[in-house]
Amino acid sequence: MGICETPLHMLTEKAWNDVDQKLLAKMIQEFMYEEIITPKLLSETGDIQSYEWVDKKGTVYRFQAKPRMFDSFYVLPESIEIITTEAKDIPLSLSLLLSIQEEGNMTSSTAGHLIKEYLHTLVADTHLKEKSKSMDELIELDYAELEGEMTGHPWITYNKGRIGFGYDDYVLYAPEQKRKVQLSWIAVHKNIATFHSVEGLSYNYVMEQELDEETRQIFTKKLEASGVQEKDYYFMPIHAWQWNNIIVSMFAPEIAKKEIIPLGEGEDEYLPQQSIRTFVNVTNKRKYHVKLPMSILNTLVYRGLPSERTVIAPKVTTFIKNILENDSFLREECRLGLLGEVATINVNHRTFTKLKGAPYQYLEMLGVVWRESVYNELQEDEHAITLAALLHVDHEGTPFVSKLIHKSGLTVEQWVNKLAKAILPPLLHYLYQYGTVFSPHGQNTVLVLKDYKPERIIMKDFVDDVNISDQPLLELSVLTPELKKVLRSEPPEGLTQFILTGLFICHFRYLSNILQENEQFSELHFWSIIHEEILSYQRRFSHLQDRFKLFDLLRPTFTKLALNRNRMFDYGYEDGDDRPHASEYGIVTNALHKVAAQSTI
Repeated sequence: MGICETPLHMLTEKAWNDVDQKLLAKMIQEFMYEEIITPKLLSETGDIQSYEWVDKKGTVYRFQAKPRMFDSFYVLPESIEIITTEAKDIPLSLSLLLSIQEEGNMTSSTAGHLIKEYLHTLVADTHLKEKSKSMDELIELDYAELEGEMTGHPWITYNKGRIGFGYDDYVLYAPEQKRKVQLSWIAVHKNIATFHSVEGLSYNYVMEQELDEETRQIFTKKLEASGVQEKDYYFMPIHAWQWNNIIVSMFAPEIAKKEIIPLGEGEDEYLPQQSIRTFVNVTNKRKYHVKLPMSILNTLVYRGLPSERTVIAPKVTTFIKNILENDSFLREECRLGLLGEVATINVNHRTFTKLKGAPYQYLEMLGVVWRESVYNELQEDEHAITLAALLHVDHEGTPFVSKLIHKSGLTVEQWVNKLAKAILPPLLHYLYQYGTVFSPHGQNTVLVLKDYKPERIIMKDFVDDVNISDQPLLELSVLTPELKKVLRSEPPEGLTQFILTGLFICHFRYLSNILQENEQFSELHFWSIIHEEILSYQRRFSHLQDRFKLFDLLRPTFTKLALNRNRMFDYGYEDGDDRPHASEYGIVTNALHKVAAQSTI
């Protein structure tokens, strides 16, 4: 593609200024929450507060914000004013980043890489703005297509940084481009690859489902032409970007020895999901979702597949599903869905696995996870959406959730009650009864609707995001040493963070703000409903009283986790031997405790 054929029509001055202003507002409100900046309160009129923050060079940032529960704020984008003696010749969002860097706690190297991530994010936002659909279209979209309309992580401000992608890669592979792709396939010798699956699922069955007979014959002939035998190899899908940017160079010795042989492309077409590395088959929706490593840095981590978790994934699936199958409350009342990671292939890198303390990204370069299809979990009258969609607002300012509520015929209160009943009971039951948690943020949680009303949830991504209690609970005694080694064990507060922060802070605090701003449904009322749903569960399972105290979701405060602060100050772009985890900074006032206290006054 010549440079004059580069698709740049969405990069207009107006579009750029609009997304820059919106990102600036997001940065201010999230940096206030994480205490990265502490603006001075100037005045208060009704529920609107006026603030001012001055950097070390004297640049003044003035804005208005509405205080929210969980010590949060909603910054009004149109209210932001920057007063500076310097020429305003850089994006406003980057001006704020430089102001923070000048405070002295962020290295120039980190700030430089962050500028790159913010610029990538802004470019992606202009694409989303230019291609956005109306809410009437969005609420009818299929699950796989809806993911391409999402704007990214609601809390992380550099949420589409995608370091490693060039603009050409972005146009071809970013989920918001909504381009269907065919996965590439390679043959990997059994000397270096291992196949793992749930009991009763064979490699041959997976291949028969994923590849048609004609394609398998073509691949077999390519192996014969290379002078090798098919029985010595596994067929596995890869992403073309990973092949070109990682596999050819990093696995060159294996290619030279014919331990890795390129085969070609499969026939089926896929759509990338928000994680970029997960693909939904749109040729045959009943086939597996495919998760592949893509060694790009996005949000906090490289998007590879950790080797030890890829190997153990089917056993984690069996553990999680056994709980469901043997618990009538989860199975029959909650009707919880679980998308099992039922088969995997892992390929370790011979050299990096021998390097003590190797950067984790080099241990996650080649593998595949086959995940059960969400479509096989749905009844005819059910419609699945990513939970993240509830935070989406279209280009006309209409929230996705508002349109759903209107179409459902319910009041806001009735709809929110149904949402709480769909989401909370199964998550609470896994936590309290089994000492096990998912990470139920917007991307991992699938909300099932019926007539636009919340019915139940389907959970996914067990490989990375299932965690267990470090307490000696009887229910966890069934775990093998192998599973205990891989699954992260957390102390009681750490385990509750997956709900308190993963769901409440990372999703519900934005949802409650949308409902208050657009539906005049007070956040106090919203959190009262969430609080009551937790109490309802606790009354139903009163024999778990000790667990309610151990895993206390209603305590007055809890440790504040910080996602932006992690990158900006604590971890930077360090190439460590483990994935970075959220930083801990300060404490948060628990809205659930606050509404309980107010209800007793």
